[in-house]
Amino acid sequence: MPKNSKVTQREQSHEHVTESVADLLAHEEPLDCKSSSLNVGGAAGKKAPQLEVPENDGRPAWNSKLQYILAQVGFSVGLGNVWRFPYLCQKNGGGAYLVPYFILLLIIGIPLFFLELAVGQKIRRGSIGVWNYVCPRLGGIGMSSLMVCGFVGLYYNVIIGWSIFYFFQSFQFPLPWSECPIRKNGTLAIVEPECDKSSATTYFWYRQTLNTTSTIAESGGLNVKMTLSLFVAWIIVCLAVIKGIASSGKVMYFSSLFPYVVLFCFLVRGLMLKGSVDGIAHMFTPKLEKMLEPQVWREAATQVFFALGLGFGGVIAFSSYNKIDNNCHFDAVLVSFINFFTSILATLVVFAVLGFKANLMNEKCVVENAEKILGYLNSNVLSHDLIPPHVNFSHLTTSDYAEMYGVIKTVKEGSFDQLGLEPCVLEDELNKGTGLAFIAFTEAMTHFPASPFWSVMFFFMLINLGLGSMIGTMTGITTPVLDTYKVQKELFTVCCCIVAFLCGLLFVQRSGNYFVTMFDDYSAGLPLTVVVILENLSVAWIYGTKRFMQDLEDMLGFRPSMIYFYLWKYVSPICLIVLISATVIEMTIIPPGYNAWVEELAQERFESYPPWALGMCFSLIVVAMLPLPIVFIARHFNLMSDGSNKLSVSYRKTMMKDISNLEEQDEARFILGAKPGEAPSSVPAHRAYLTPGGNKPLDPNSLSPNSCYGTSYQNRYCASKPQSSTQKKFFSIRQYAMISVCIHSIIRLH
Repeated sequence: MPKNSKVTQREQSHEHVTESVADLLAHEEPLDCKSSSLNVGGAAGKKAPQLEVPENDGRPAWNSKLQYILAQVGFSVGLGNVWRFPYLCQKNGGGAYLVPYFILLLIIGIPLFFLELAVGQKIRRGSIGVWNYVCPRLGGIGMSSLMVCGFVGLYYNVIIGWSIFYFFQSFQFPLPWSECPIRKNGTLAIVEPECDKSSATTYFWYRQTLNTTSTIAESGGLNVKMTLSLFVAWIIVCLAVIKGIASSGKVMYFSSLFPYVVLFCFLVRGLMLKGSVDGIAHMFTPKLEKMLEPQVWREAATQVFFALGLGFGGVIAFSSYNKIDNNCHFDAVLVSFINFFTSILATLVVFAVLGFKANLMNEKCVVENAEKILGYLNSNVLSHDLIPPHVNFSHLTTSDYAEMYGVIKTVKEGSFDQLGLEPCVLEDELNKGTGLAFIAFTEAMTHFPASPFWSVMFFFMLINLGLGSMIGTMTGITTPVLDTYKVQKELFTVCCCIVAFLCGLLFVQRSGNYFVTMFDDYSAGLPLTVVVILENLSVAWIYGTKRFMQDLEDMLGFRPSMIYFYLWKYVSPICLIVLISATVIEMTIIPPGYNAWVEELAQERFESYPPWALGMCFSLIVVAMLPLPIVFIARHFNLMSDGSNKLSVSYRKTMMKDISNLEEQDEARFILGAKPGEAPSSVPAHRAYLTPGGNKPLDPNSLSPNSCYGTSYQNRYCASKPQSSTQKKFFSIRQYAMISVCIHSIIRLH
């Protein structure tokens, strides 16, 4: 075909094409099938009426590729990377945890992230429209994804509210959590007992910040400080989402890059602290026996899964604003590795700071126990002969104490426990774990020079990380709804934020921390895993991996590696099924509960959920997954539309534009195939891979009034039997499409 032919130009253009006749006729006047002047035996030389279509389909777009990448990075890199990843690394064997994590990132994370980017970019819709297109009966995937986004957004913004509170509290010197408060009792001044039994940072978190109750059943009323913080958080998120991707993309320049500046500053400062090397060495010291434990692999898979934001709909929503020819494969690999290296960077920072904290705690332990030993020496409980001659109590090192401790333990073996001496081993301090950011890291920062500055930087970083993820989560809610239903964006967003704030009051009552734990454990874990495995199966097994690979080749200009074929079709589904099974088994074995703060003991204690709370836990799982069976059953029995009439306007416009630009000889190739004598196919000849038969074009003789054809959401449109040889004449795409829909309407009426 000549290089300047219009079909060749269309194939080389950057615009996408849909095969849906519903899209083609979406803006047409209703057609009276009986009085229609269109007939198959019309003159071959007549062209269909042409319709001028604007170049811009009205869908927002990213201003630049960098803005889009930063938005995806901001969404995927969140609080989990900065705190949960270091916690899991410490818990599961240090460097040994990095090996299964990296393997699972390659075989699960990147392929599924690539899949979501590709379907969003190809179909240019939110999560609801995307899965209506791929498989209408599994259209509930998008709705379940939206439900999970809603649940996660409710409590995730509460965490941002906590960060906002700590941020404003950091503008003080000394920091308010650096010392225990003093309680005055008449003329006496005593340290607050609850703080004295725990620590200043722990007391500030549980009592002055949350003012938490001892059980989930005790509401305790609203916490005014946390309510105001939550209100501020929702105002920020609402404004960012209302402005759309053009504005939120600009916000991402700061919110995505600023955390890296802070992390690098903390790393440099942390490496200058005493004991930081001990923490980093502890991180990278592999406990190889841990790699053989299934629990390590399960937690690594879960972290990969949530770190990239799979299944939330935010990834699909962001990619739907891309150009159709954007290299989403490059984006998937780039964002995944940025996410991984961010987790490594954050882990280095956390372990450097906690190494410093562990050294301080270990030195404090040595001093306290040395004072005990001196008391025993002065009271003749211990003999001076037990103390090595080189030990100097005024400059006692940890190694000197360890030697002295060993001698005393050996000699006083029978009565050693009564002495109450502690070993003061640095490894034990490091093994205590990272804990909660609002306790462990804040305690370490109190020992920093210029601690308020570092505290302000740290919590401002947490706010930015949280906002990046929260904007993506809210986009995962608003984009599919706005694409599916004609509602005003600003009004809908404001209503969502108001409703979310009112529902979020559950989390800012005095027992709200326990509900945050409940939602974190039950609202996202299992439902989101089910959503992602159905996404994988619907593309790989229902839509067809070969068809999807061909779509990617048309869209990207090159065919992705065949390894993705096997990963999507076999490896990822198997891994996700194993992950779901392990999650269900864990939920069955481990009794549901939460860690309650007991004021009298000044420590946490595990409590089982009461019956009503247990019912609430499982209701979260059921409600999140309920759209899946409801939509499947409703569409199986034709109780609801398959959503094809609500596809993006870009499909309708680009298809019309292609029709108006086709030459007649190219129409023969586009509709009838290579041979003019062949009967019309239901899809273009060069798009034969989109037919249900895979790579084989549809056989026109096999079509009957009750047979269906087309791609995915088009499978309700039926074709009539082929015409006789005298009627086999060329006619325009427009006429063929209108006749097809006319016949389909008659069949449905009967």
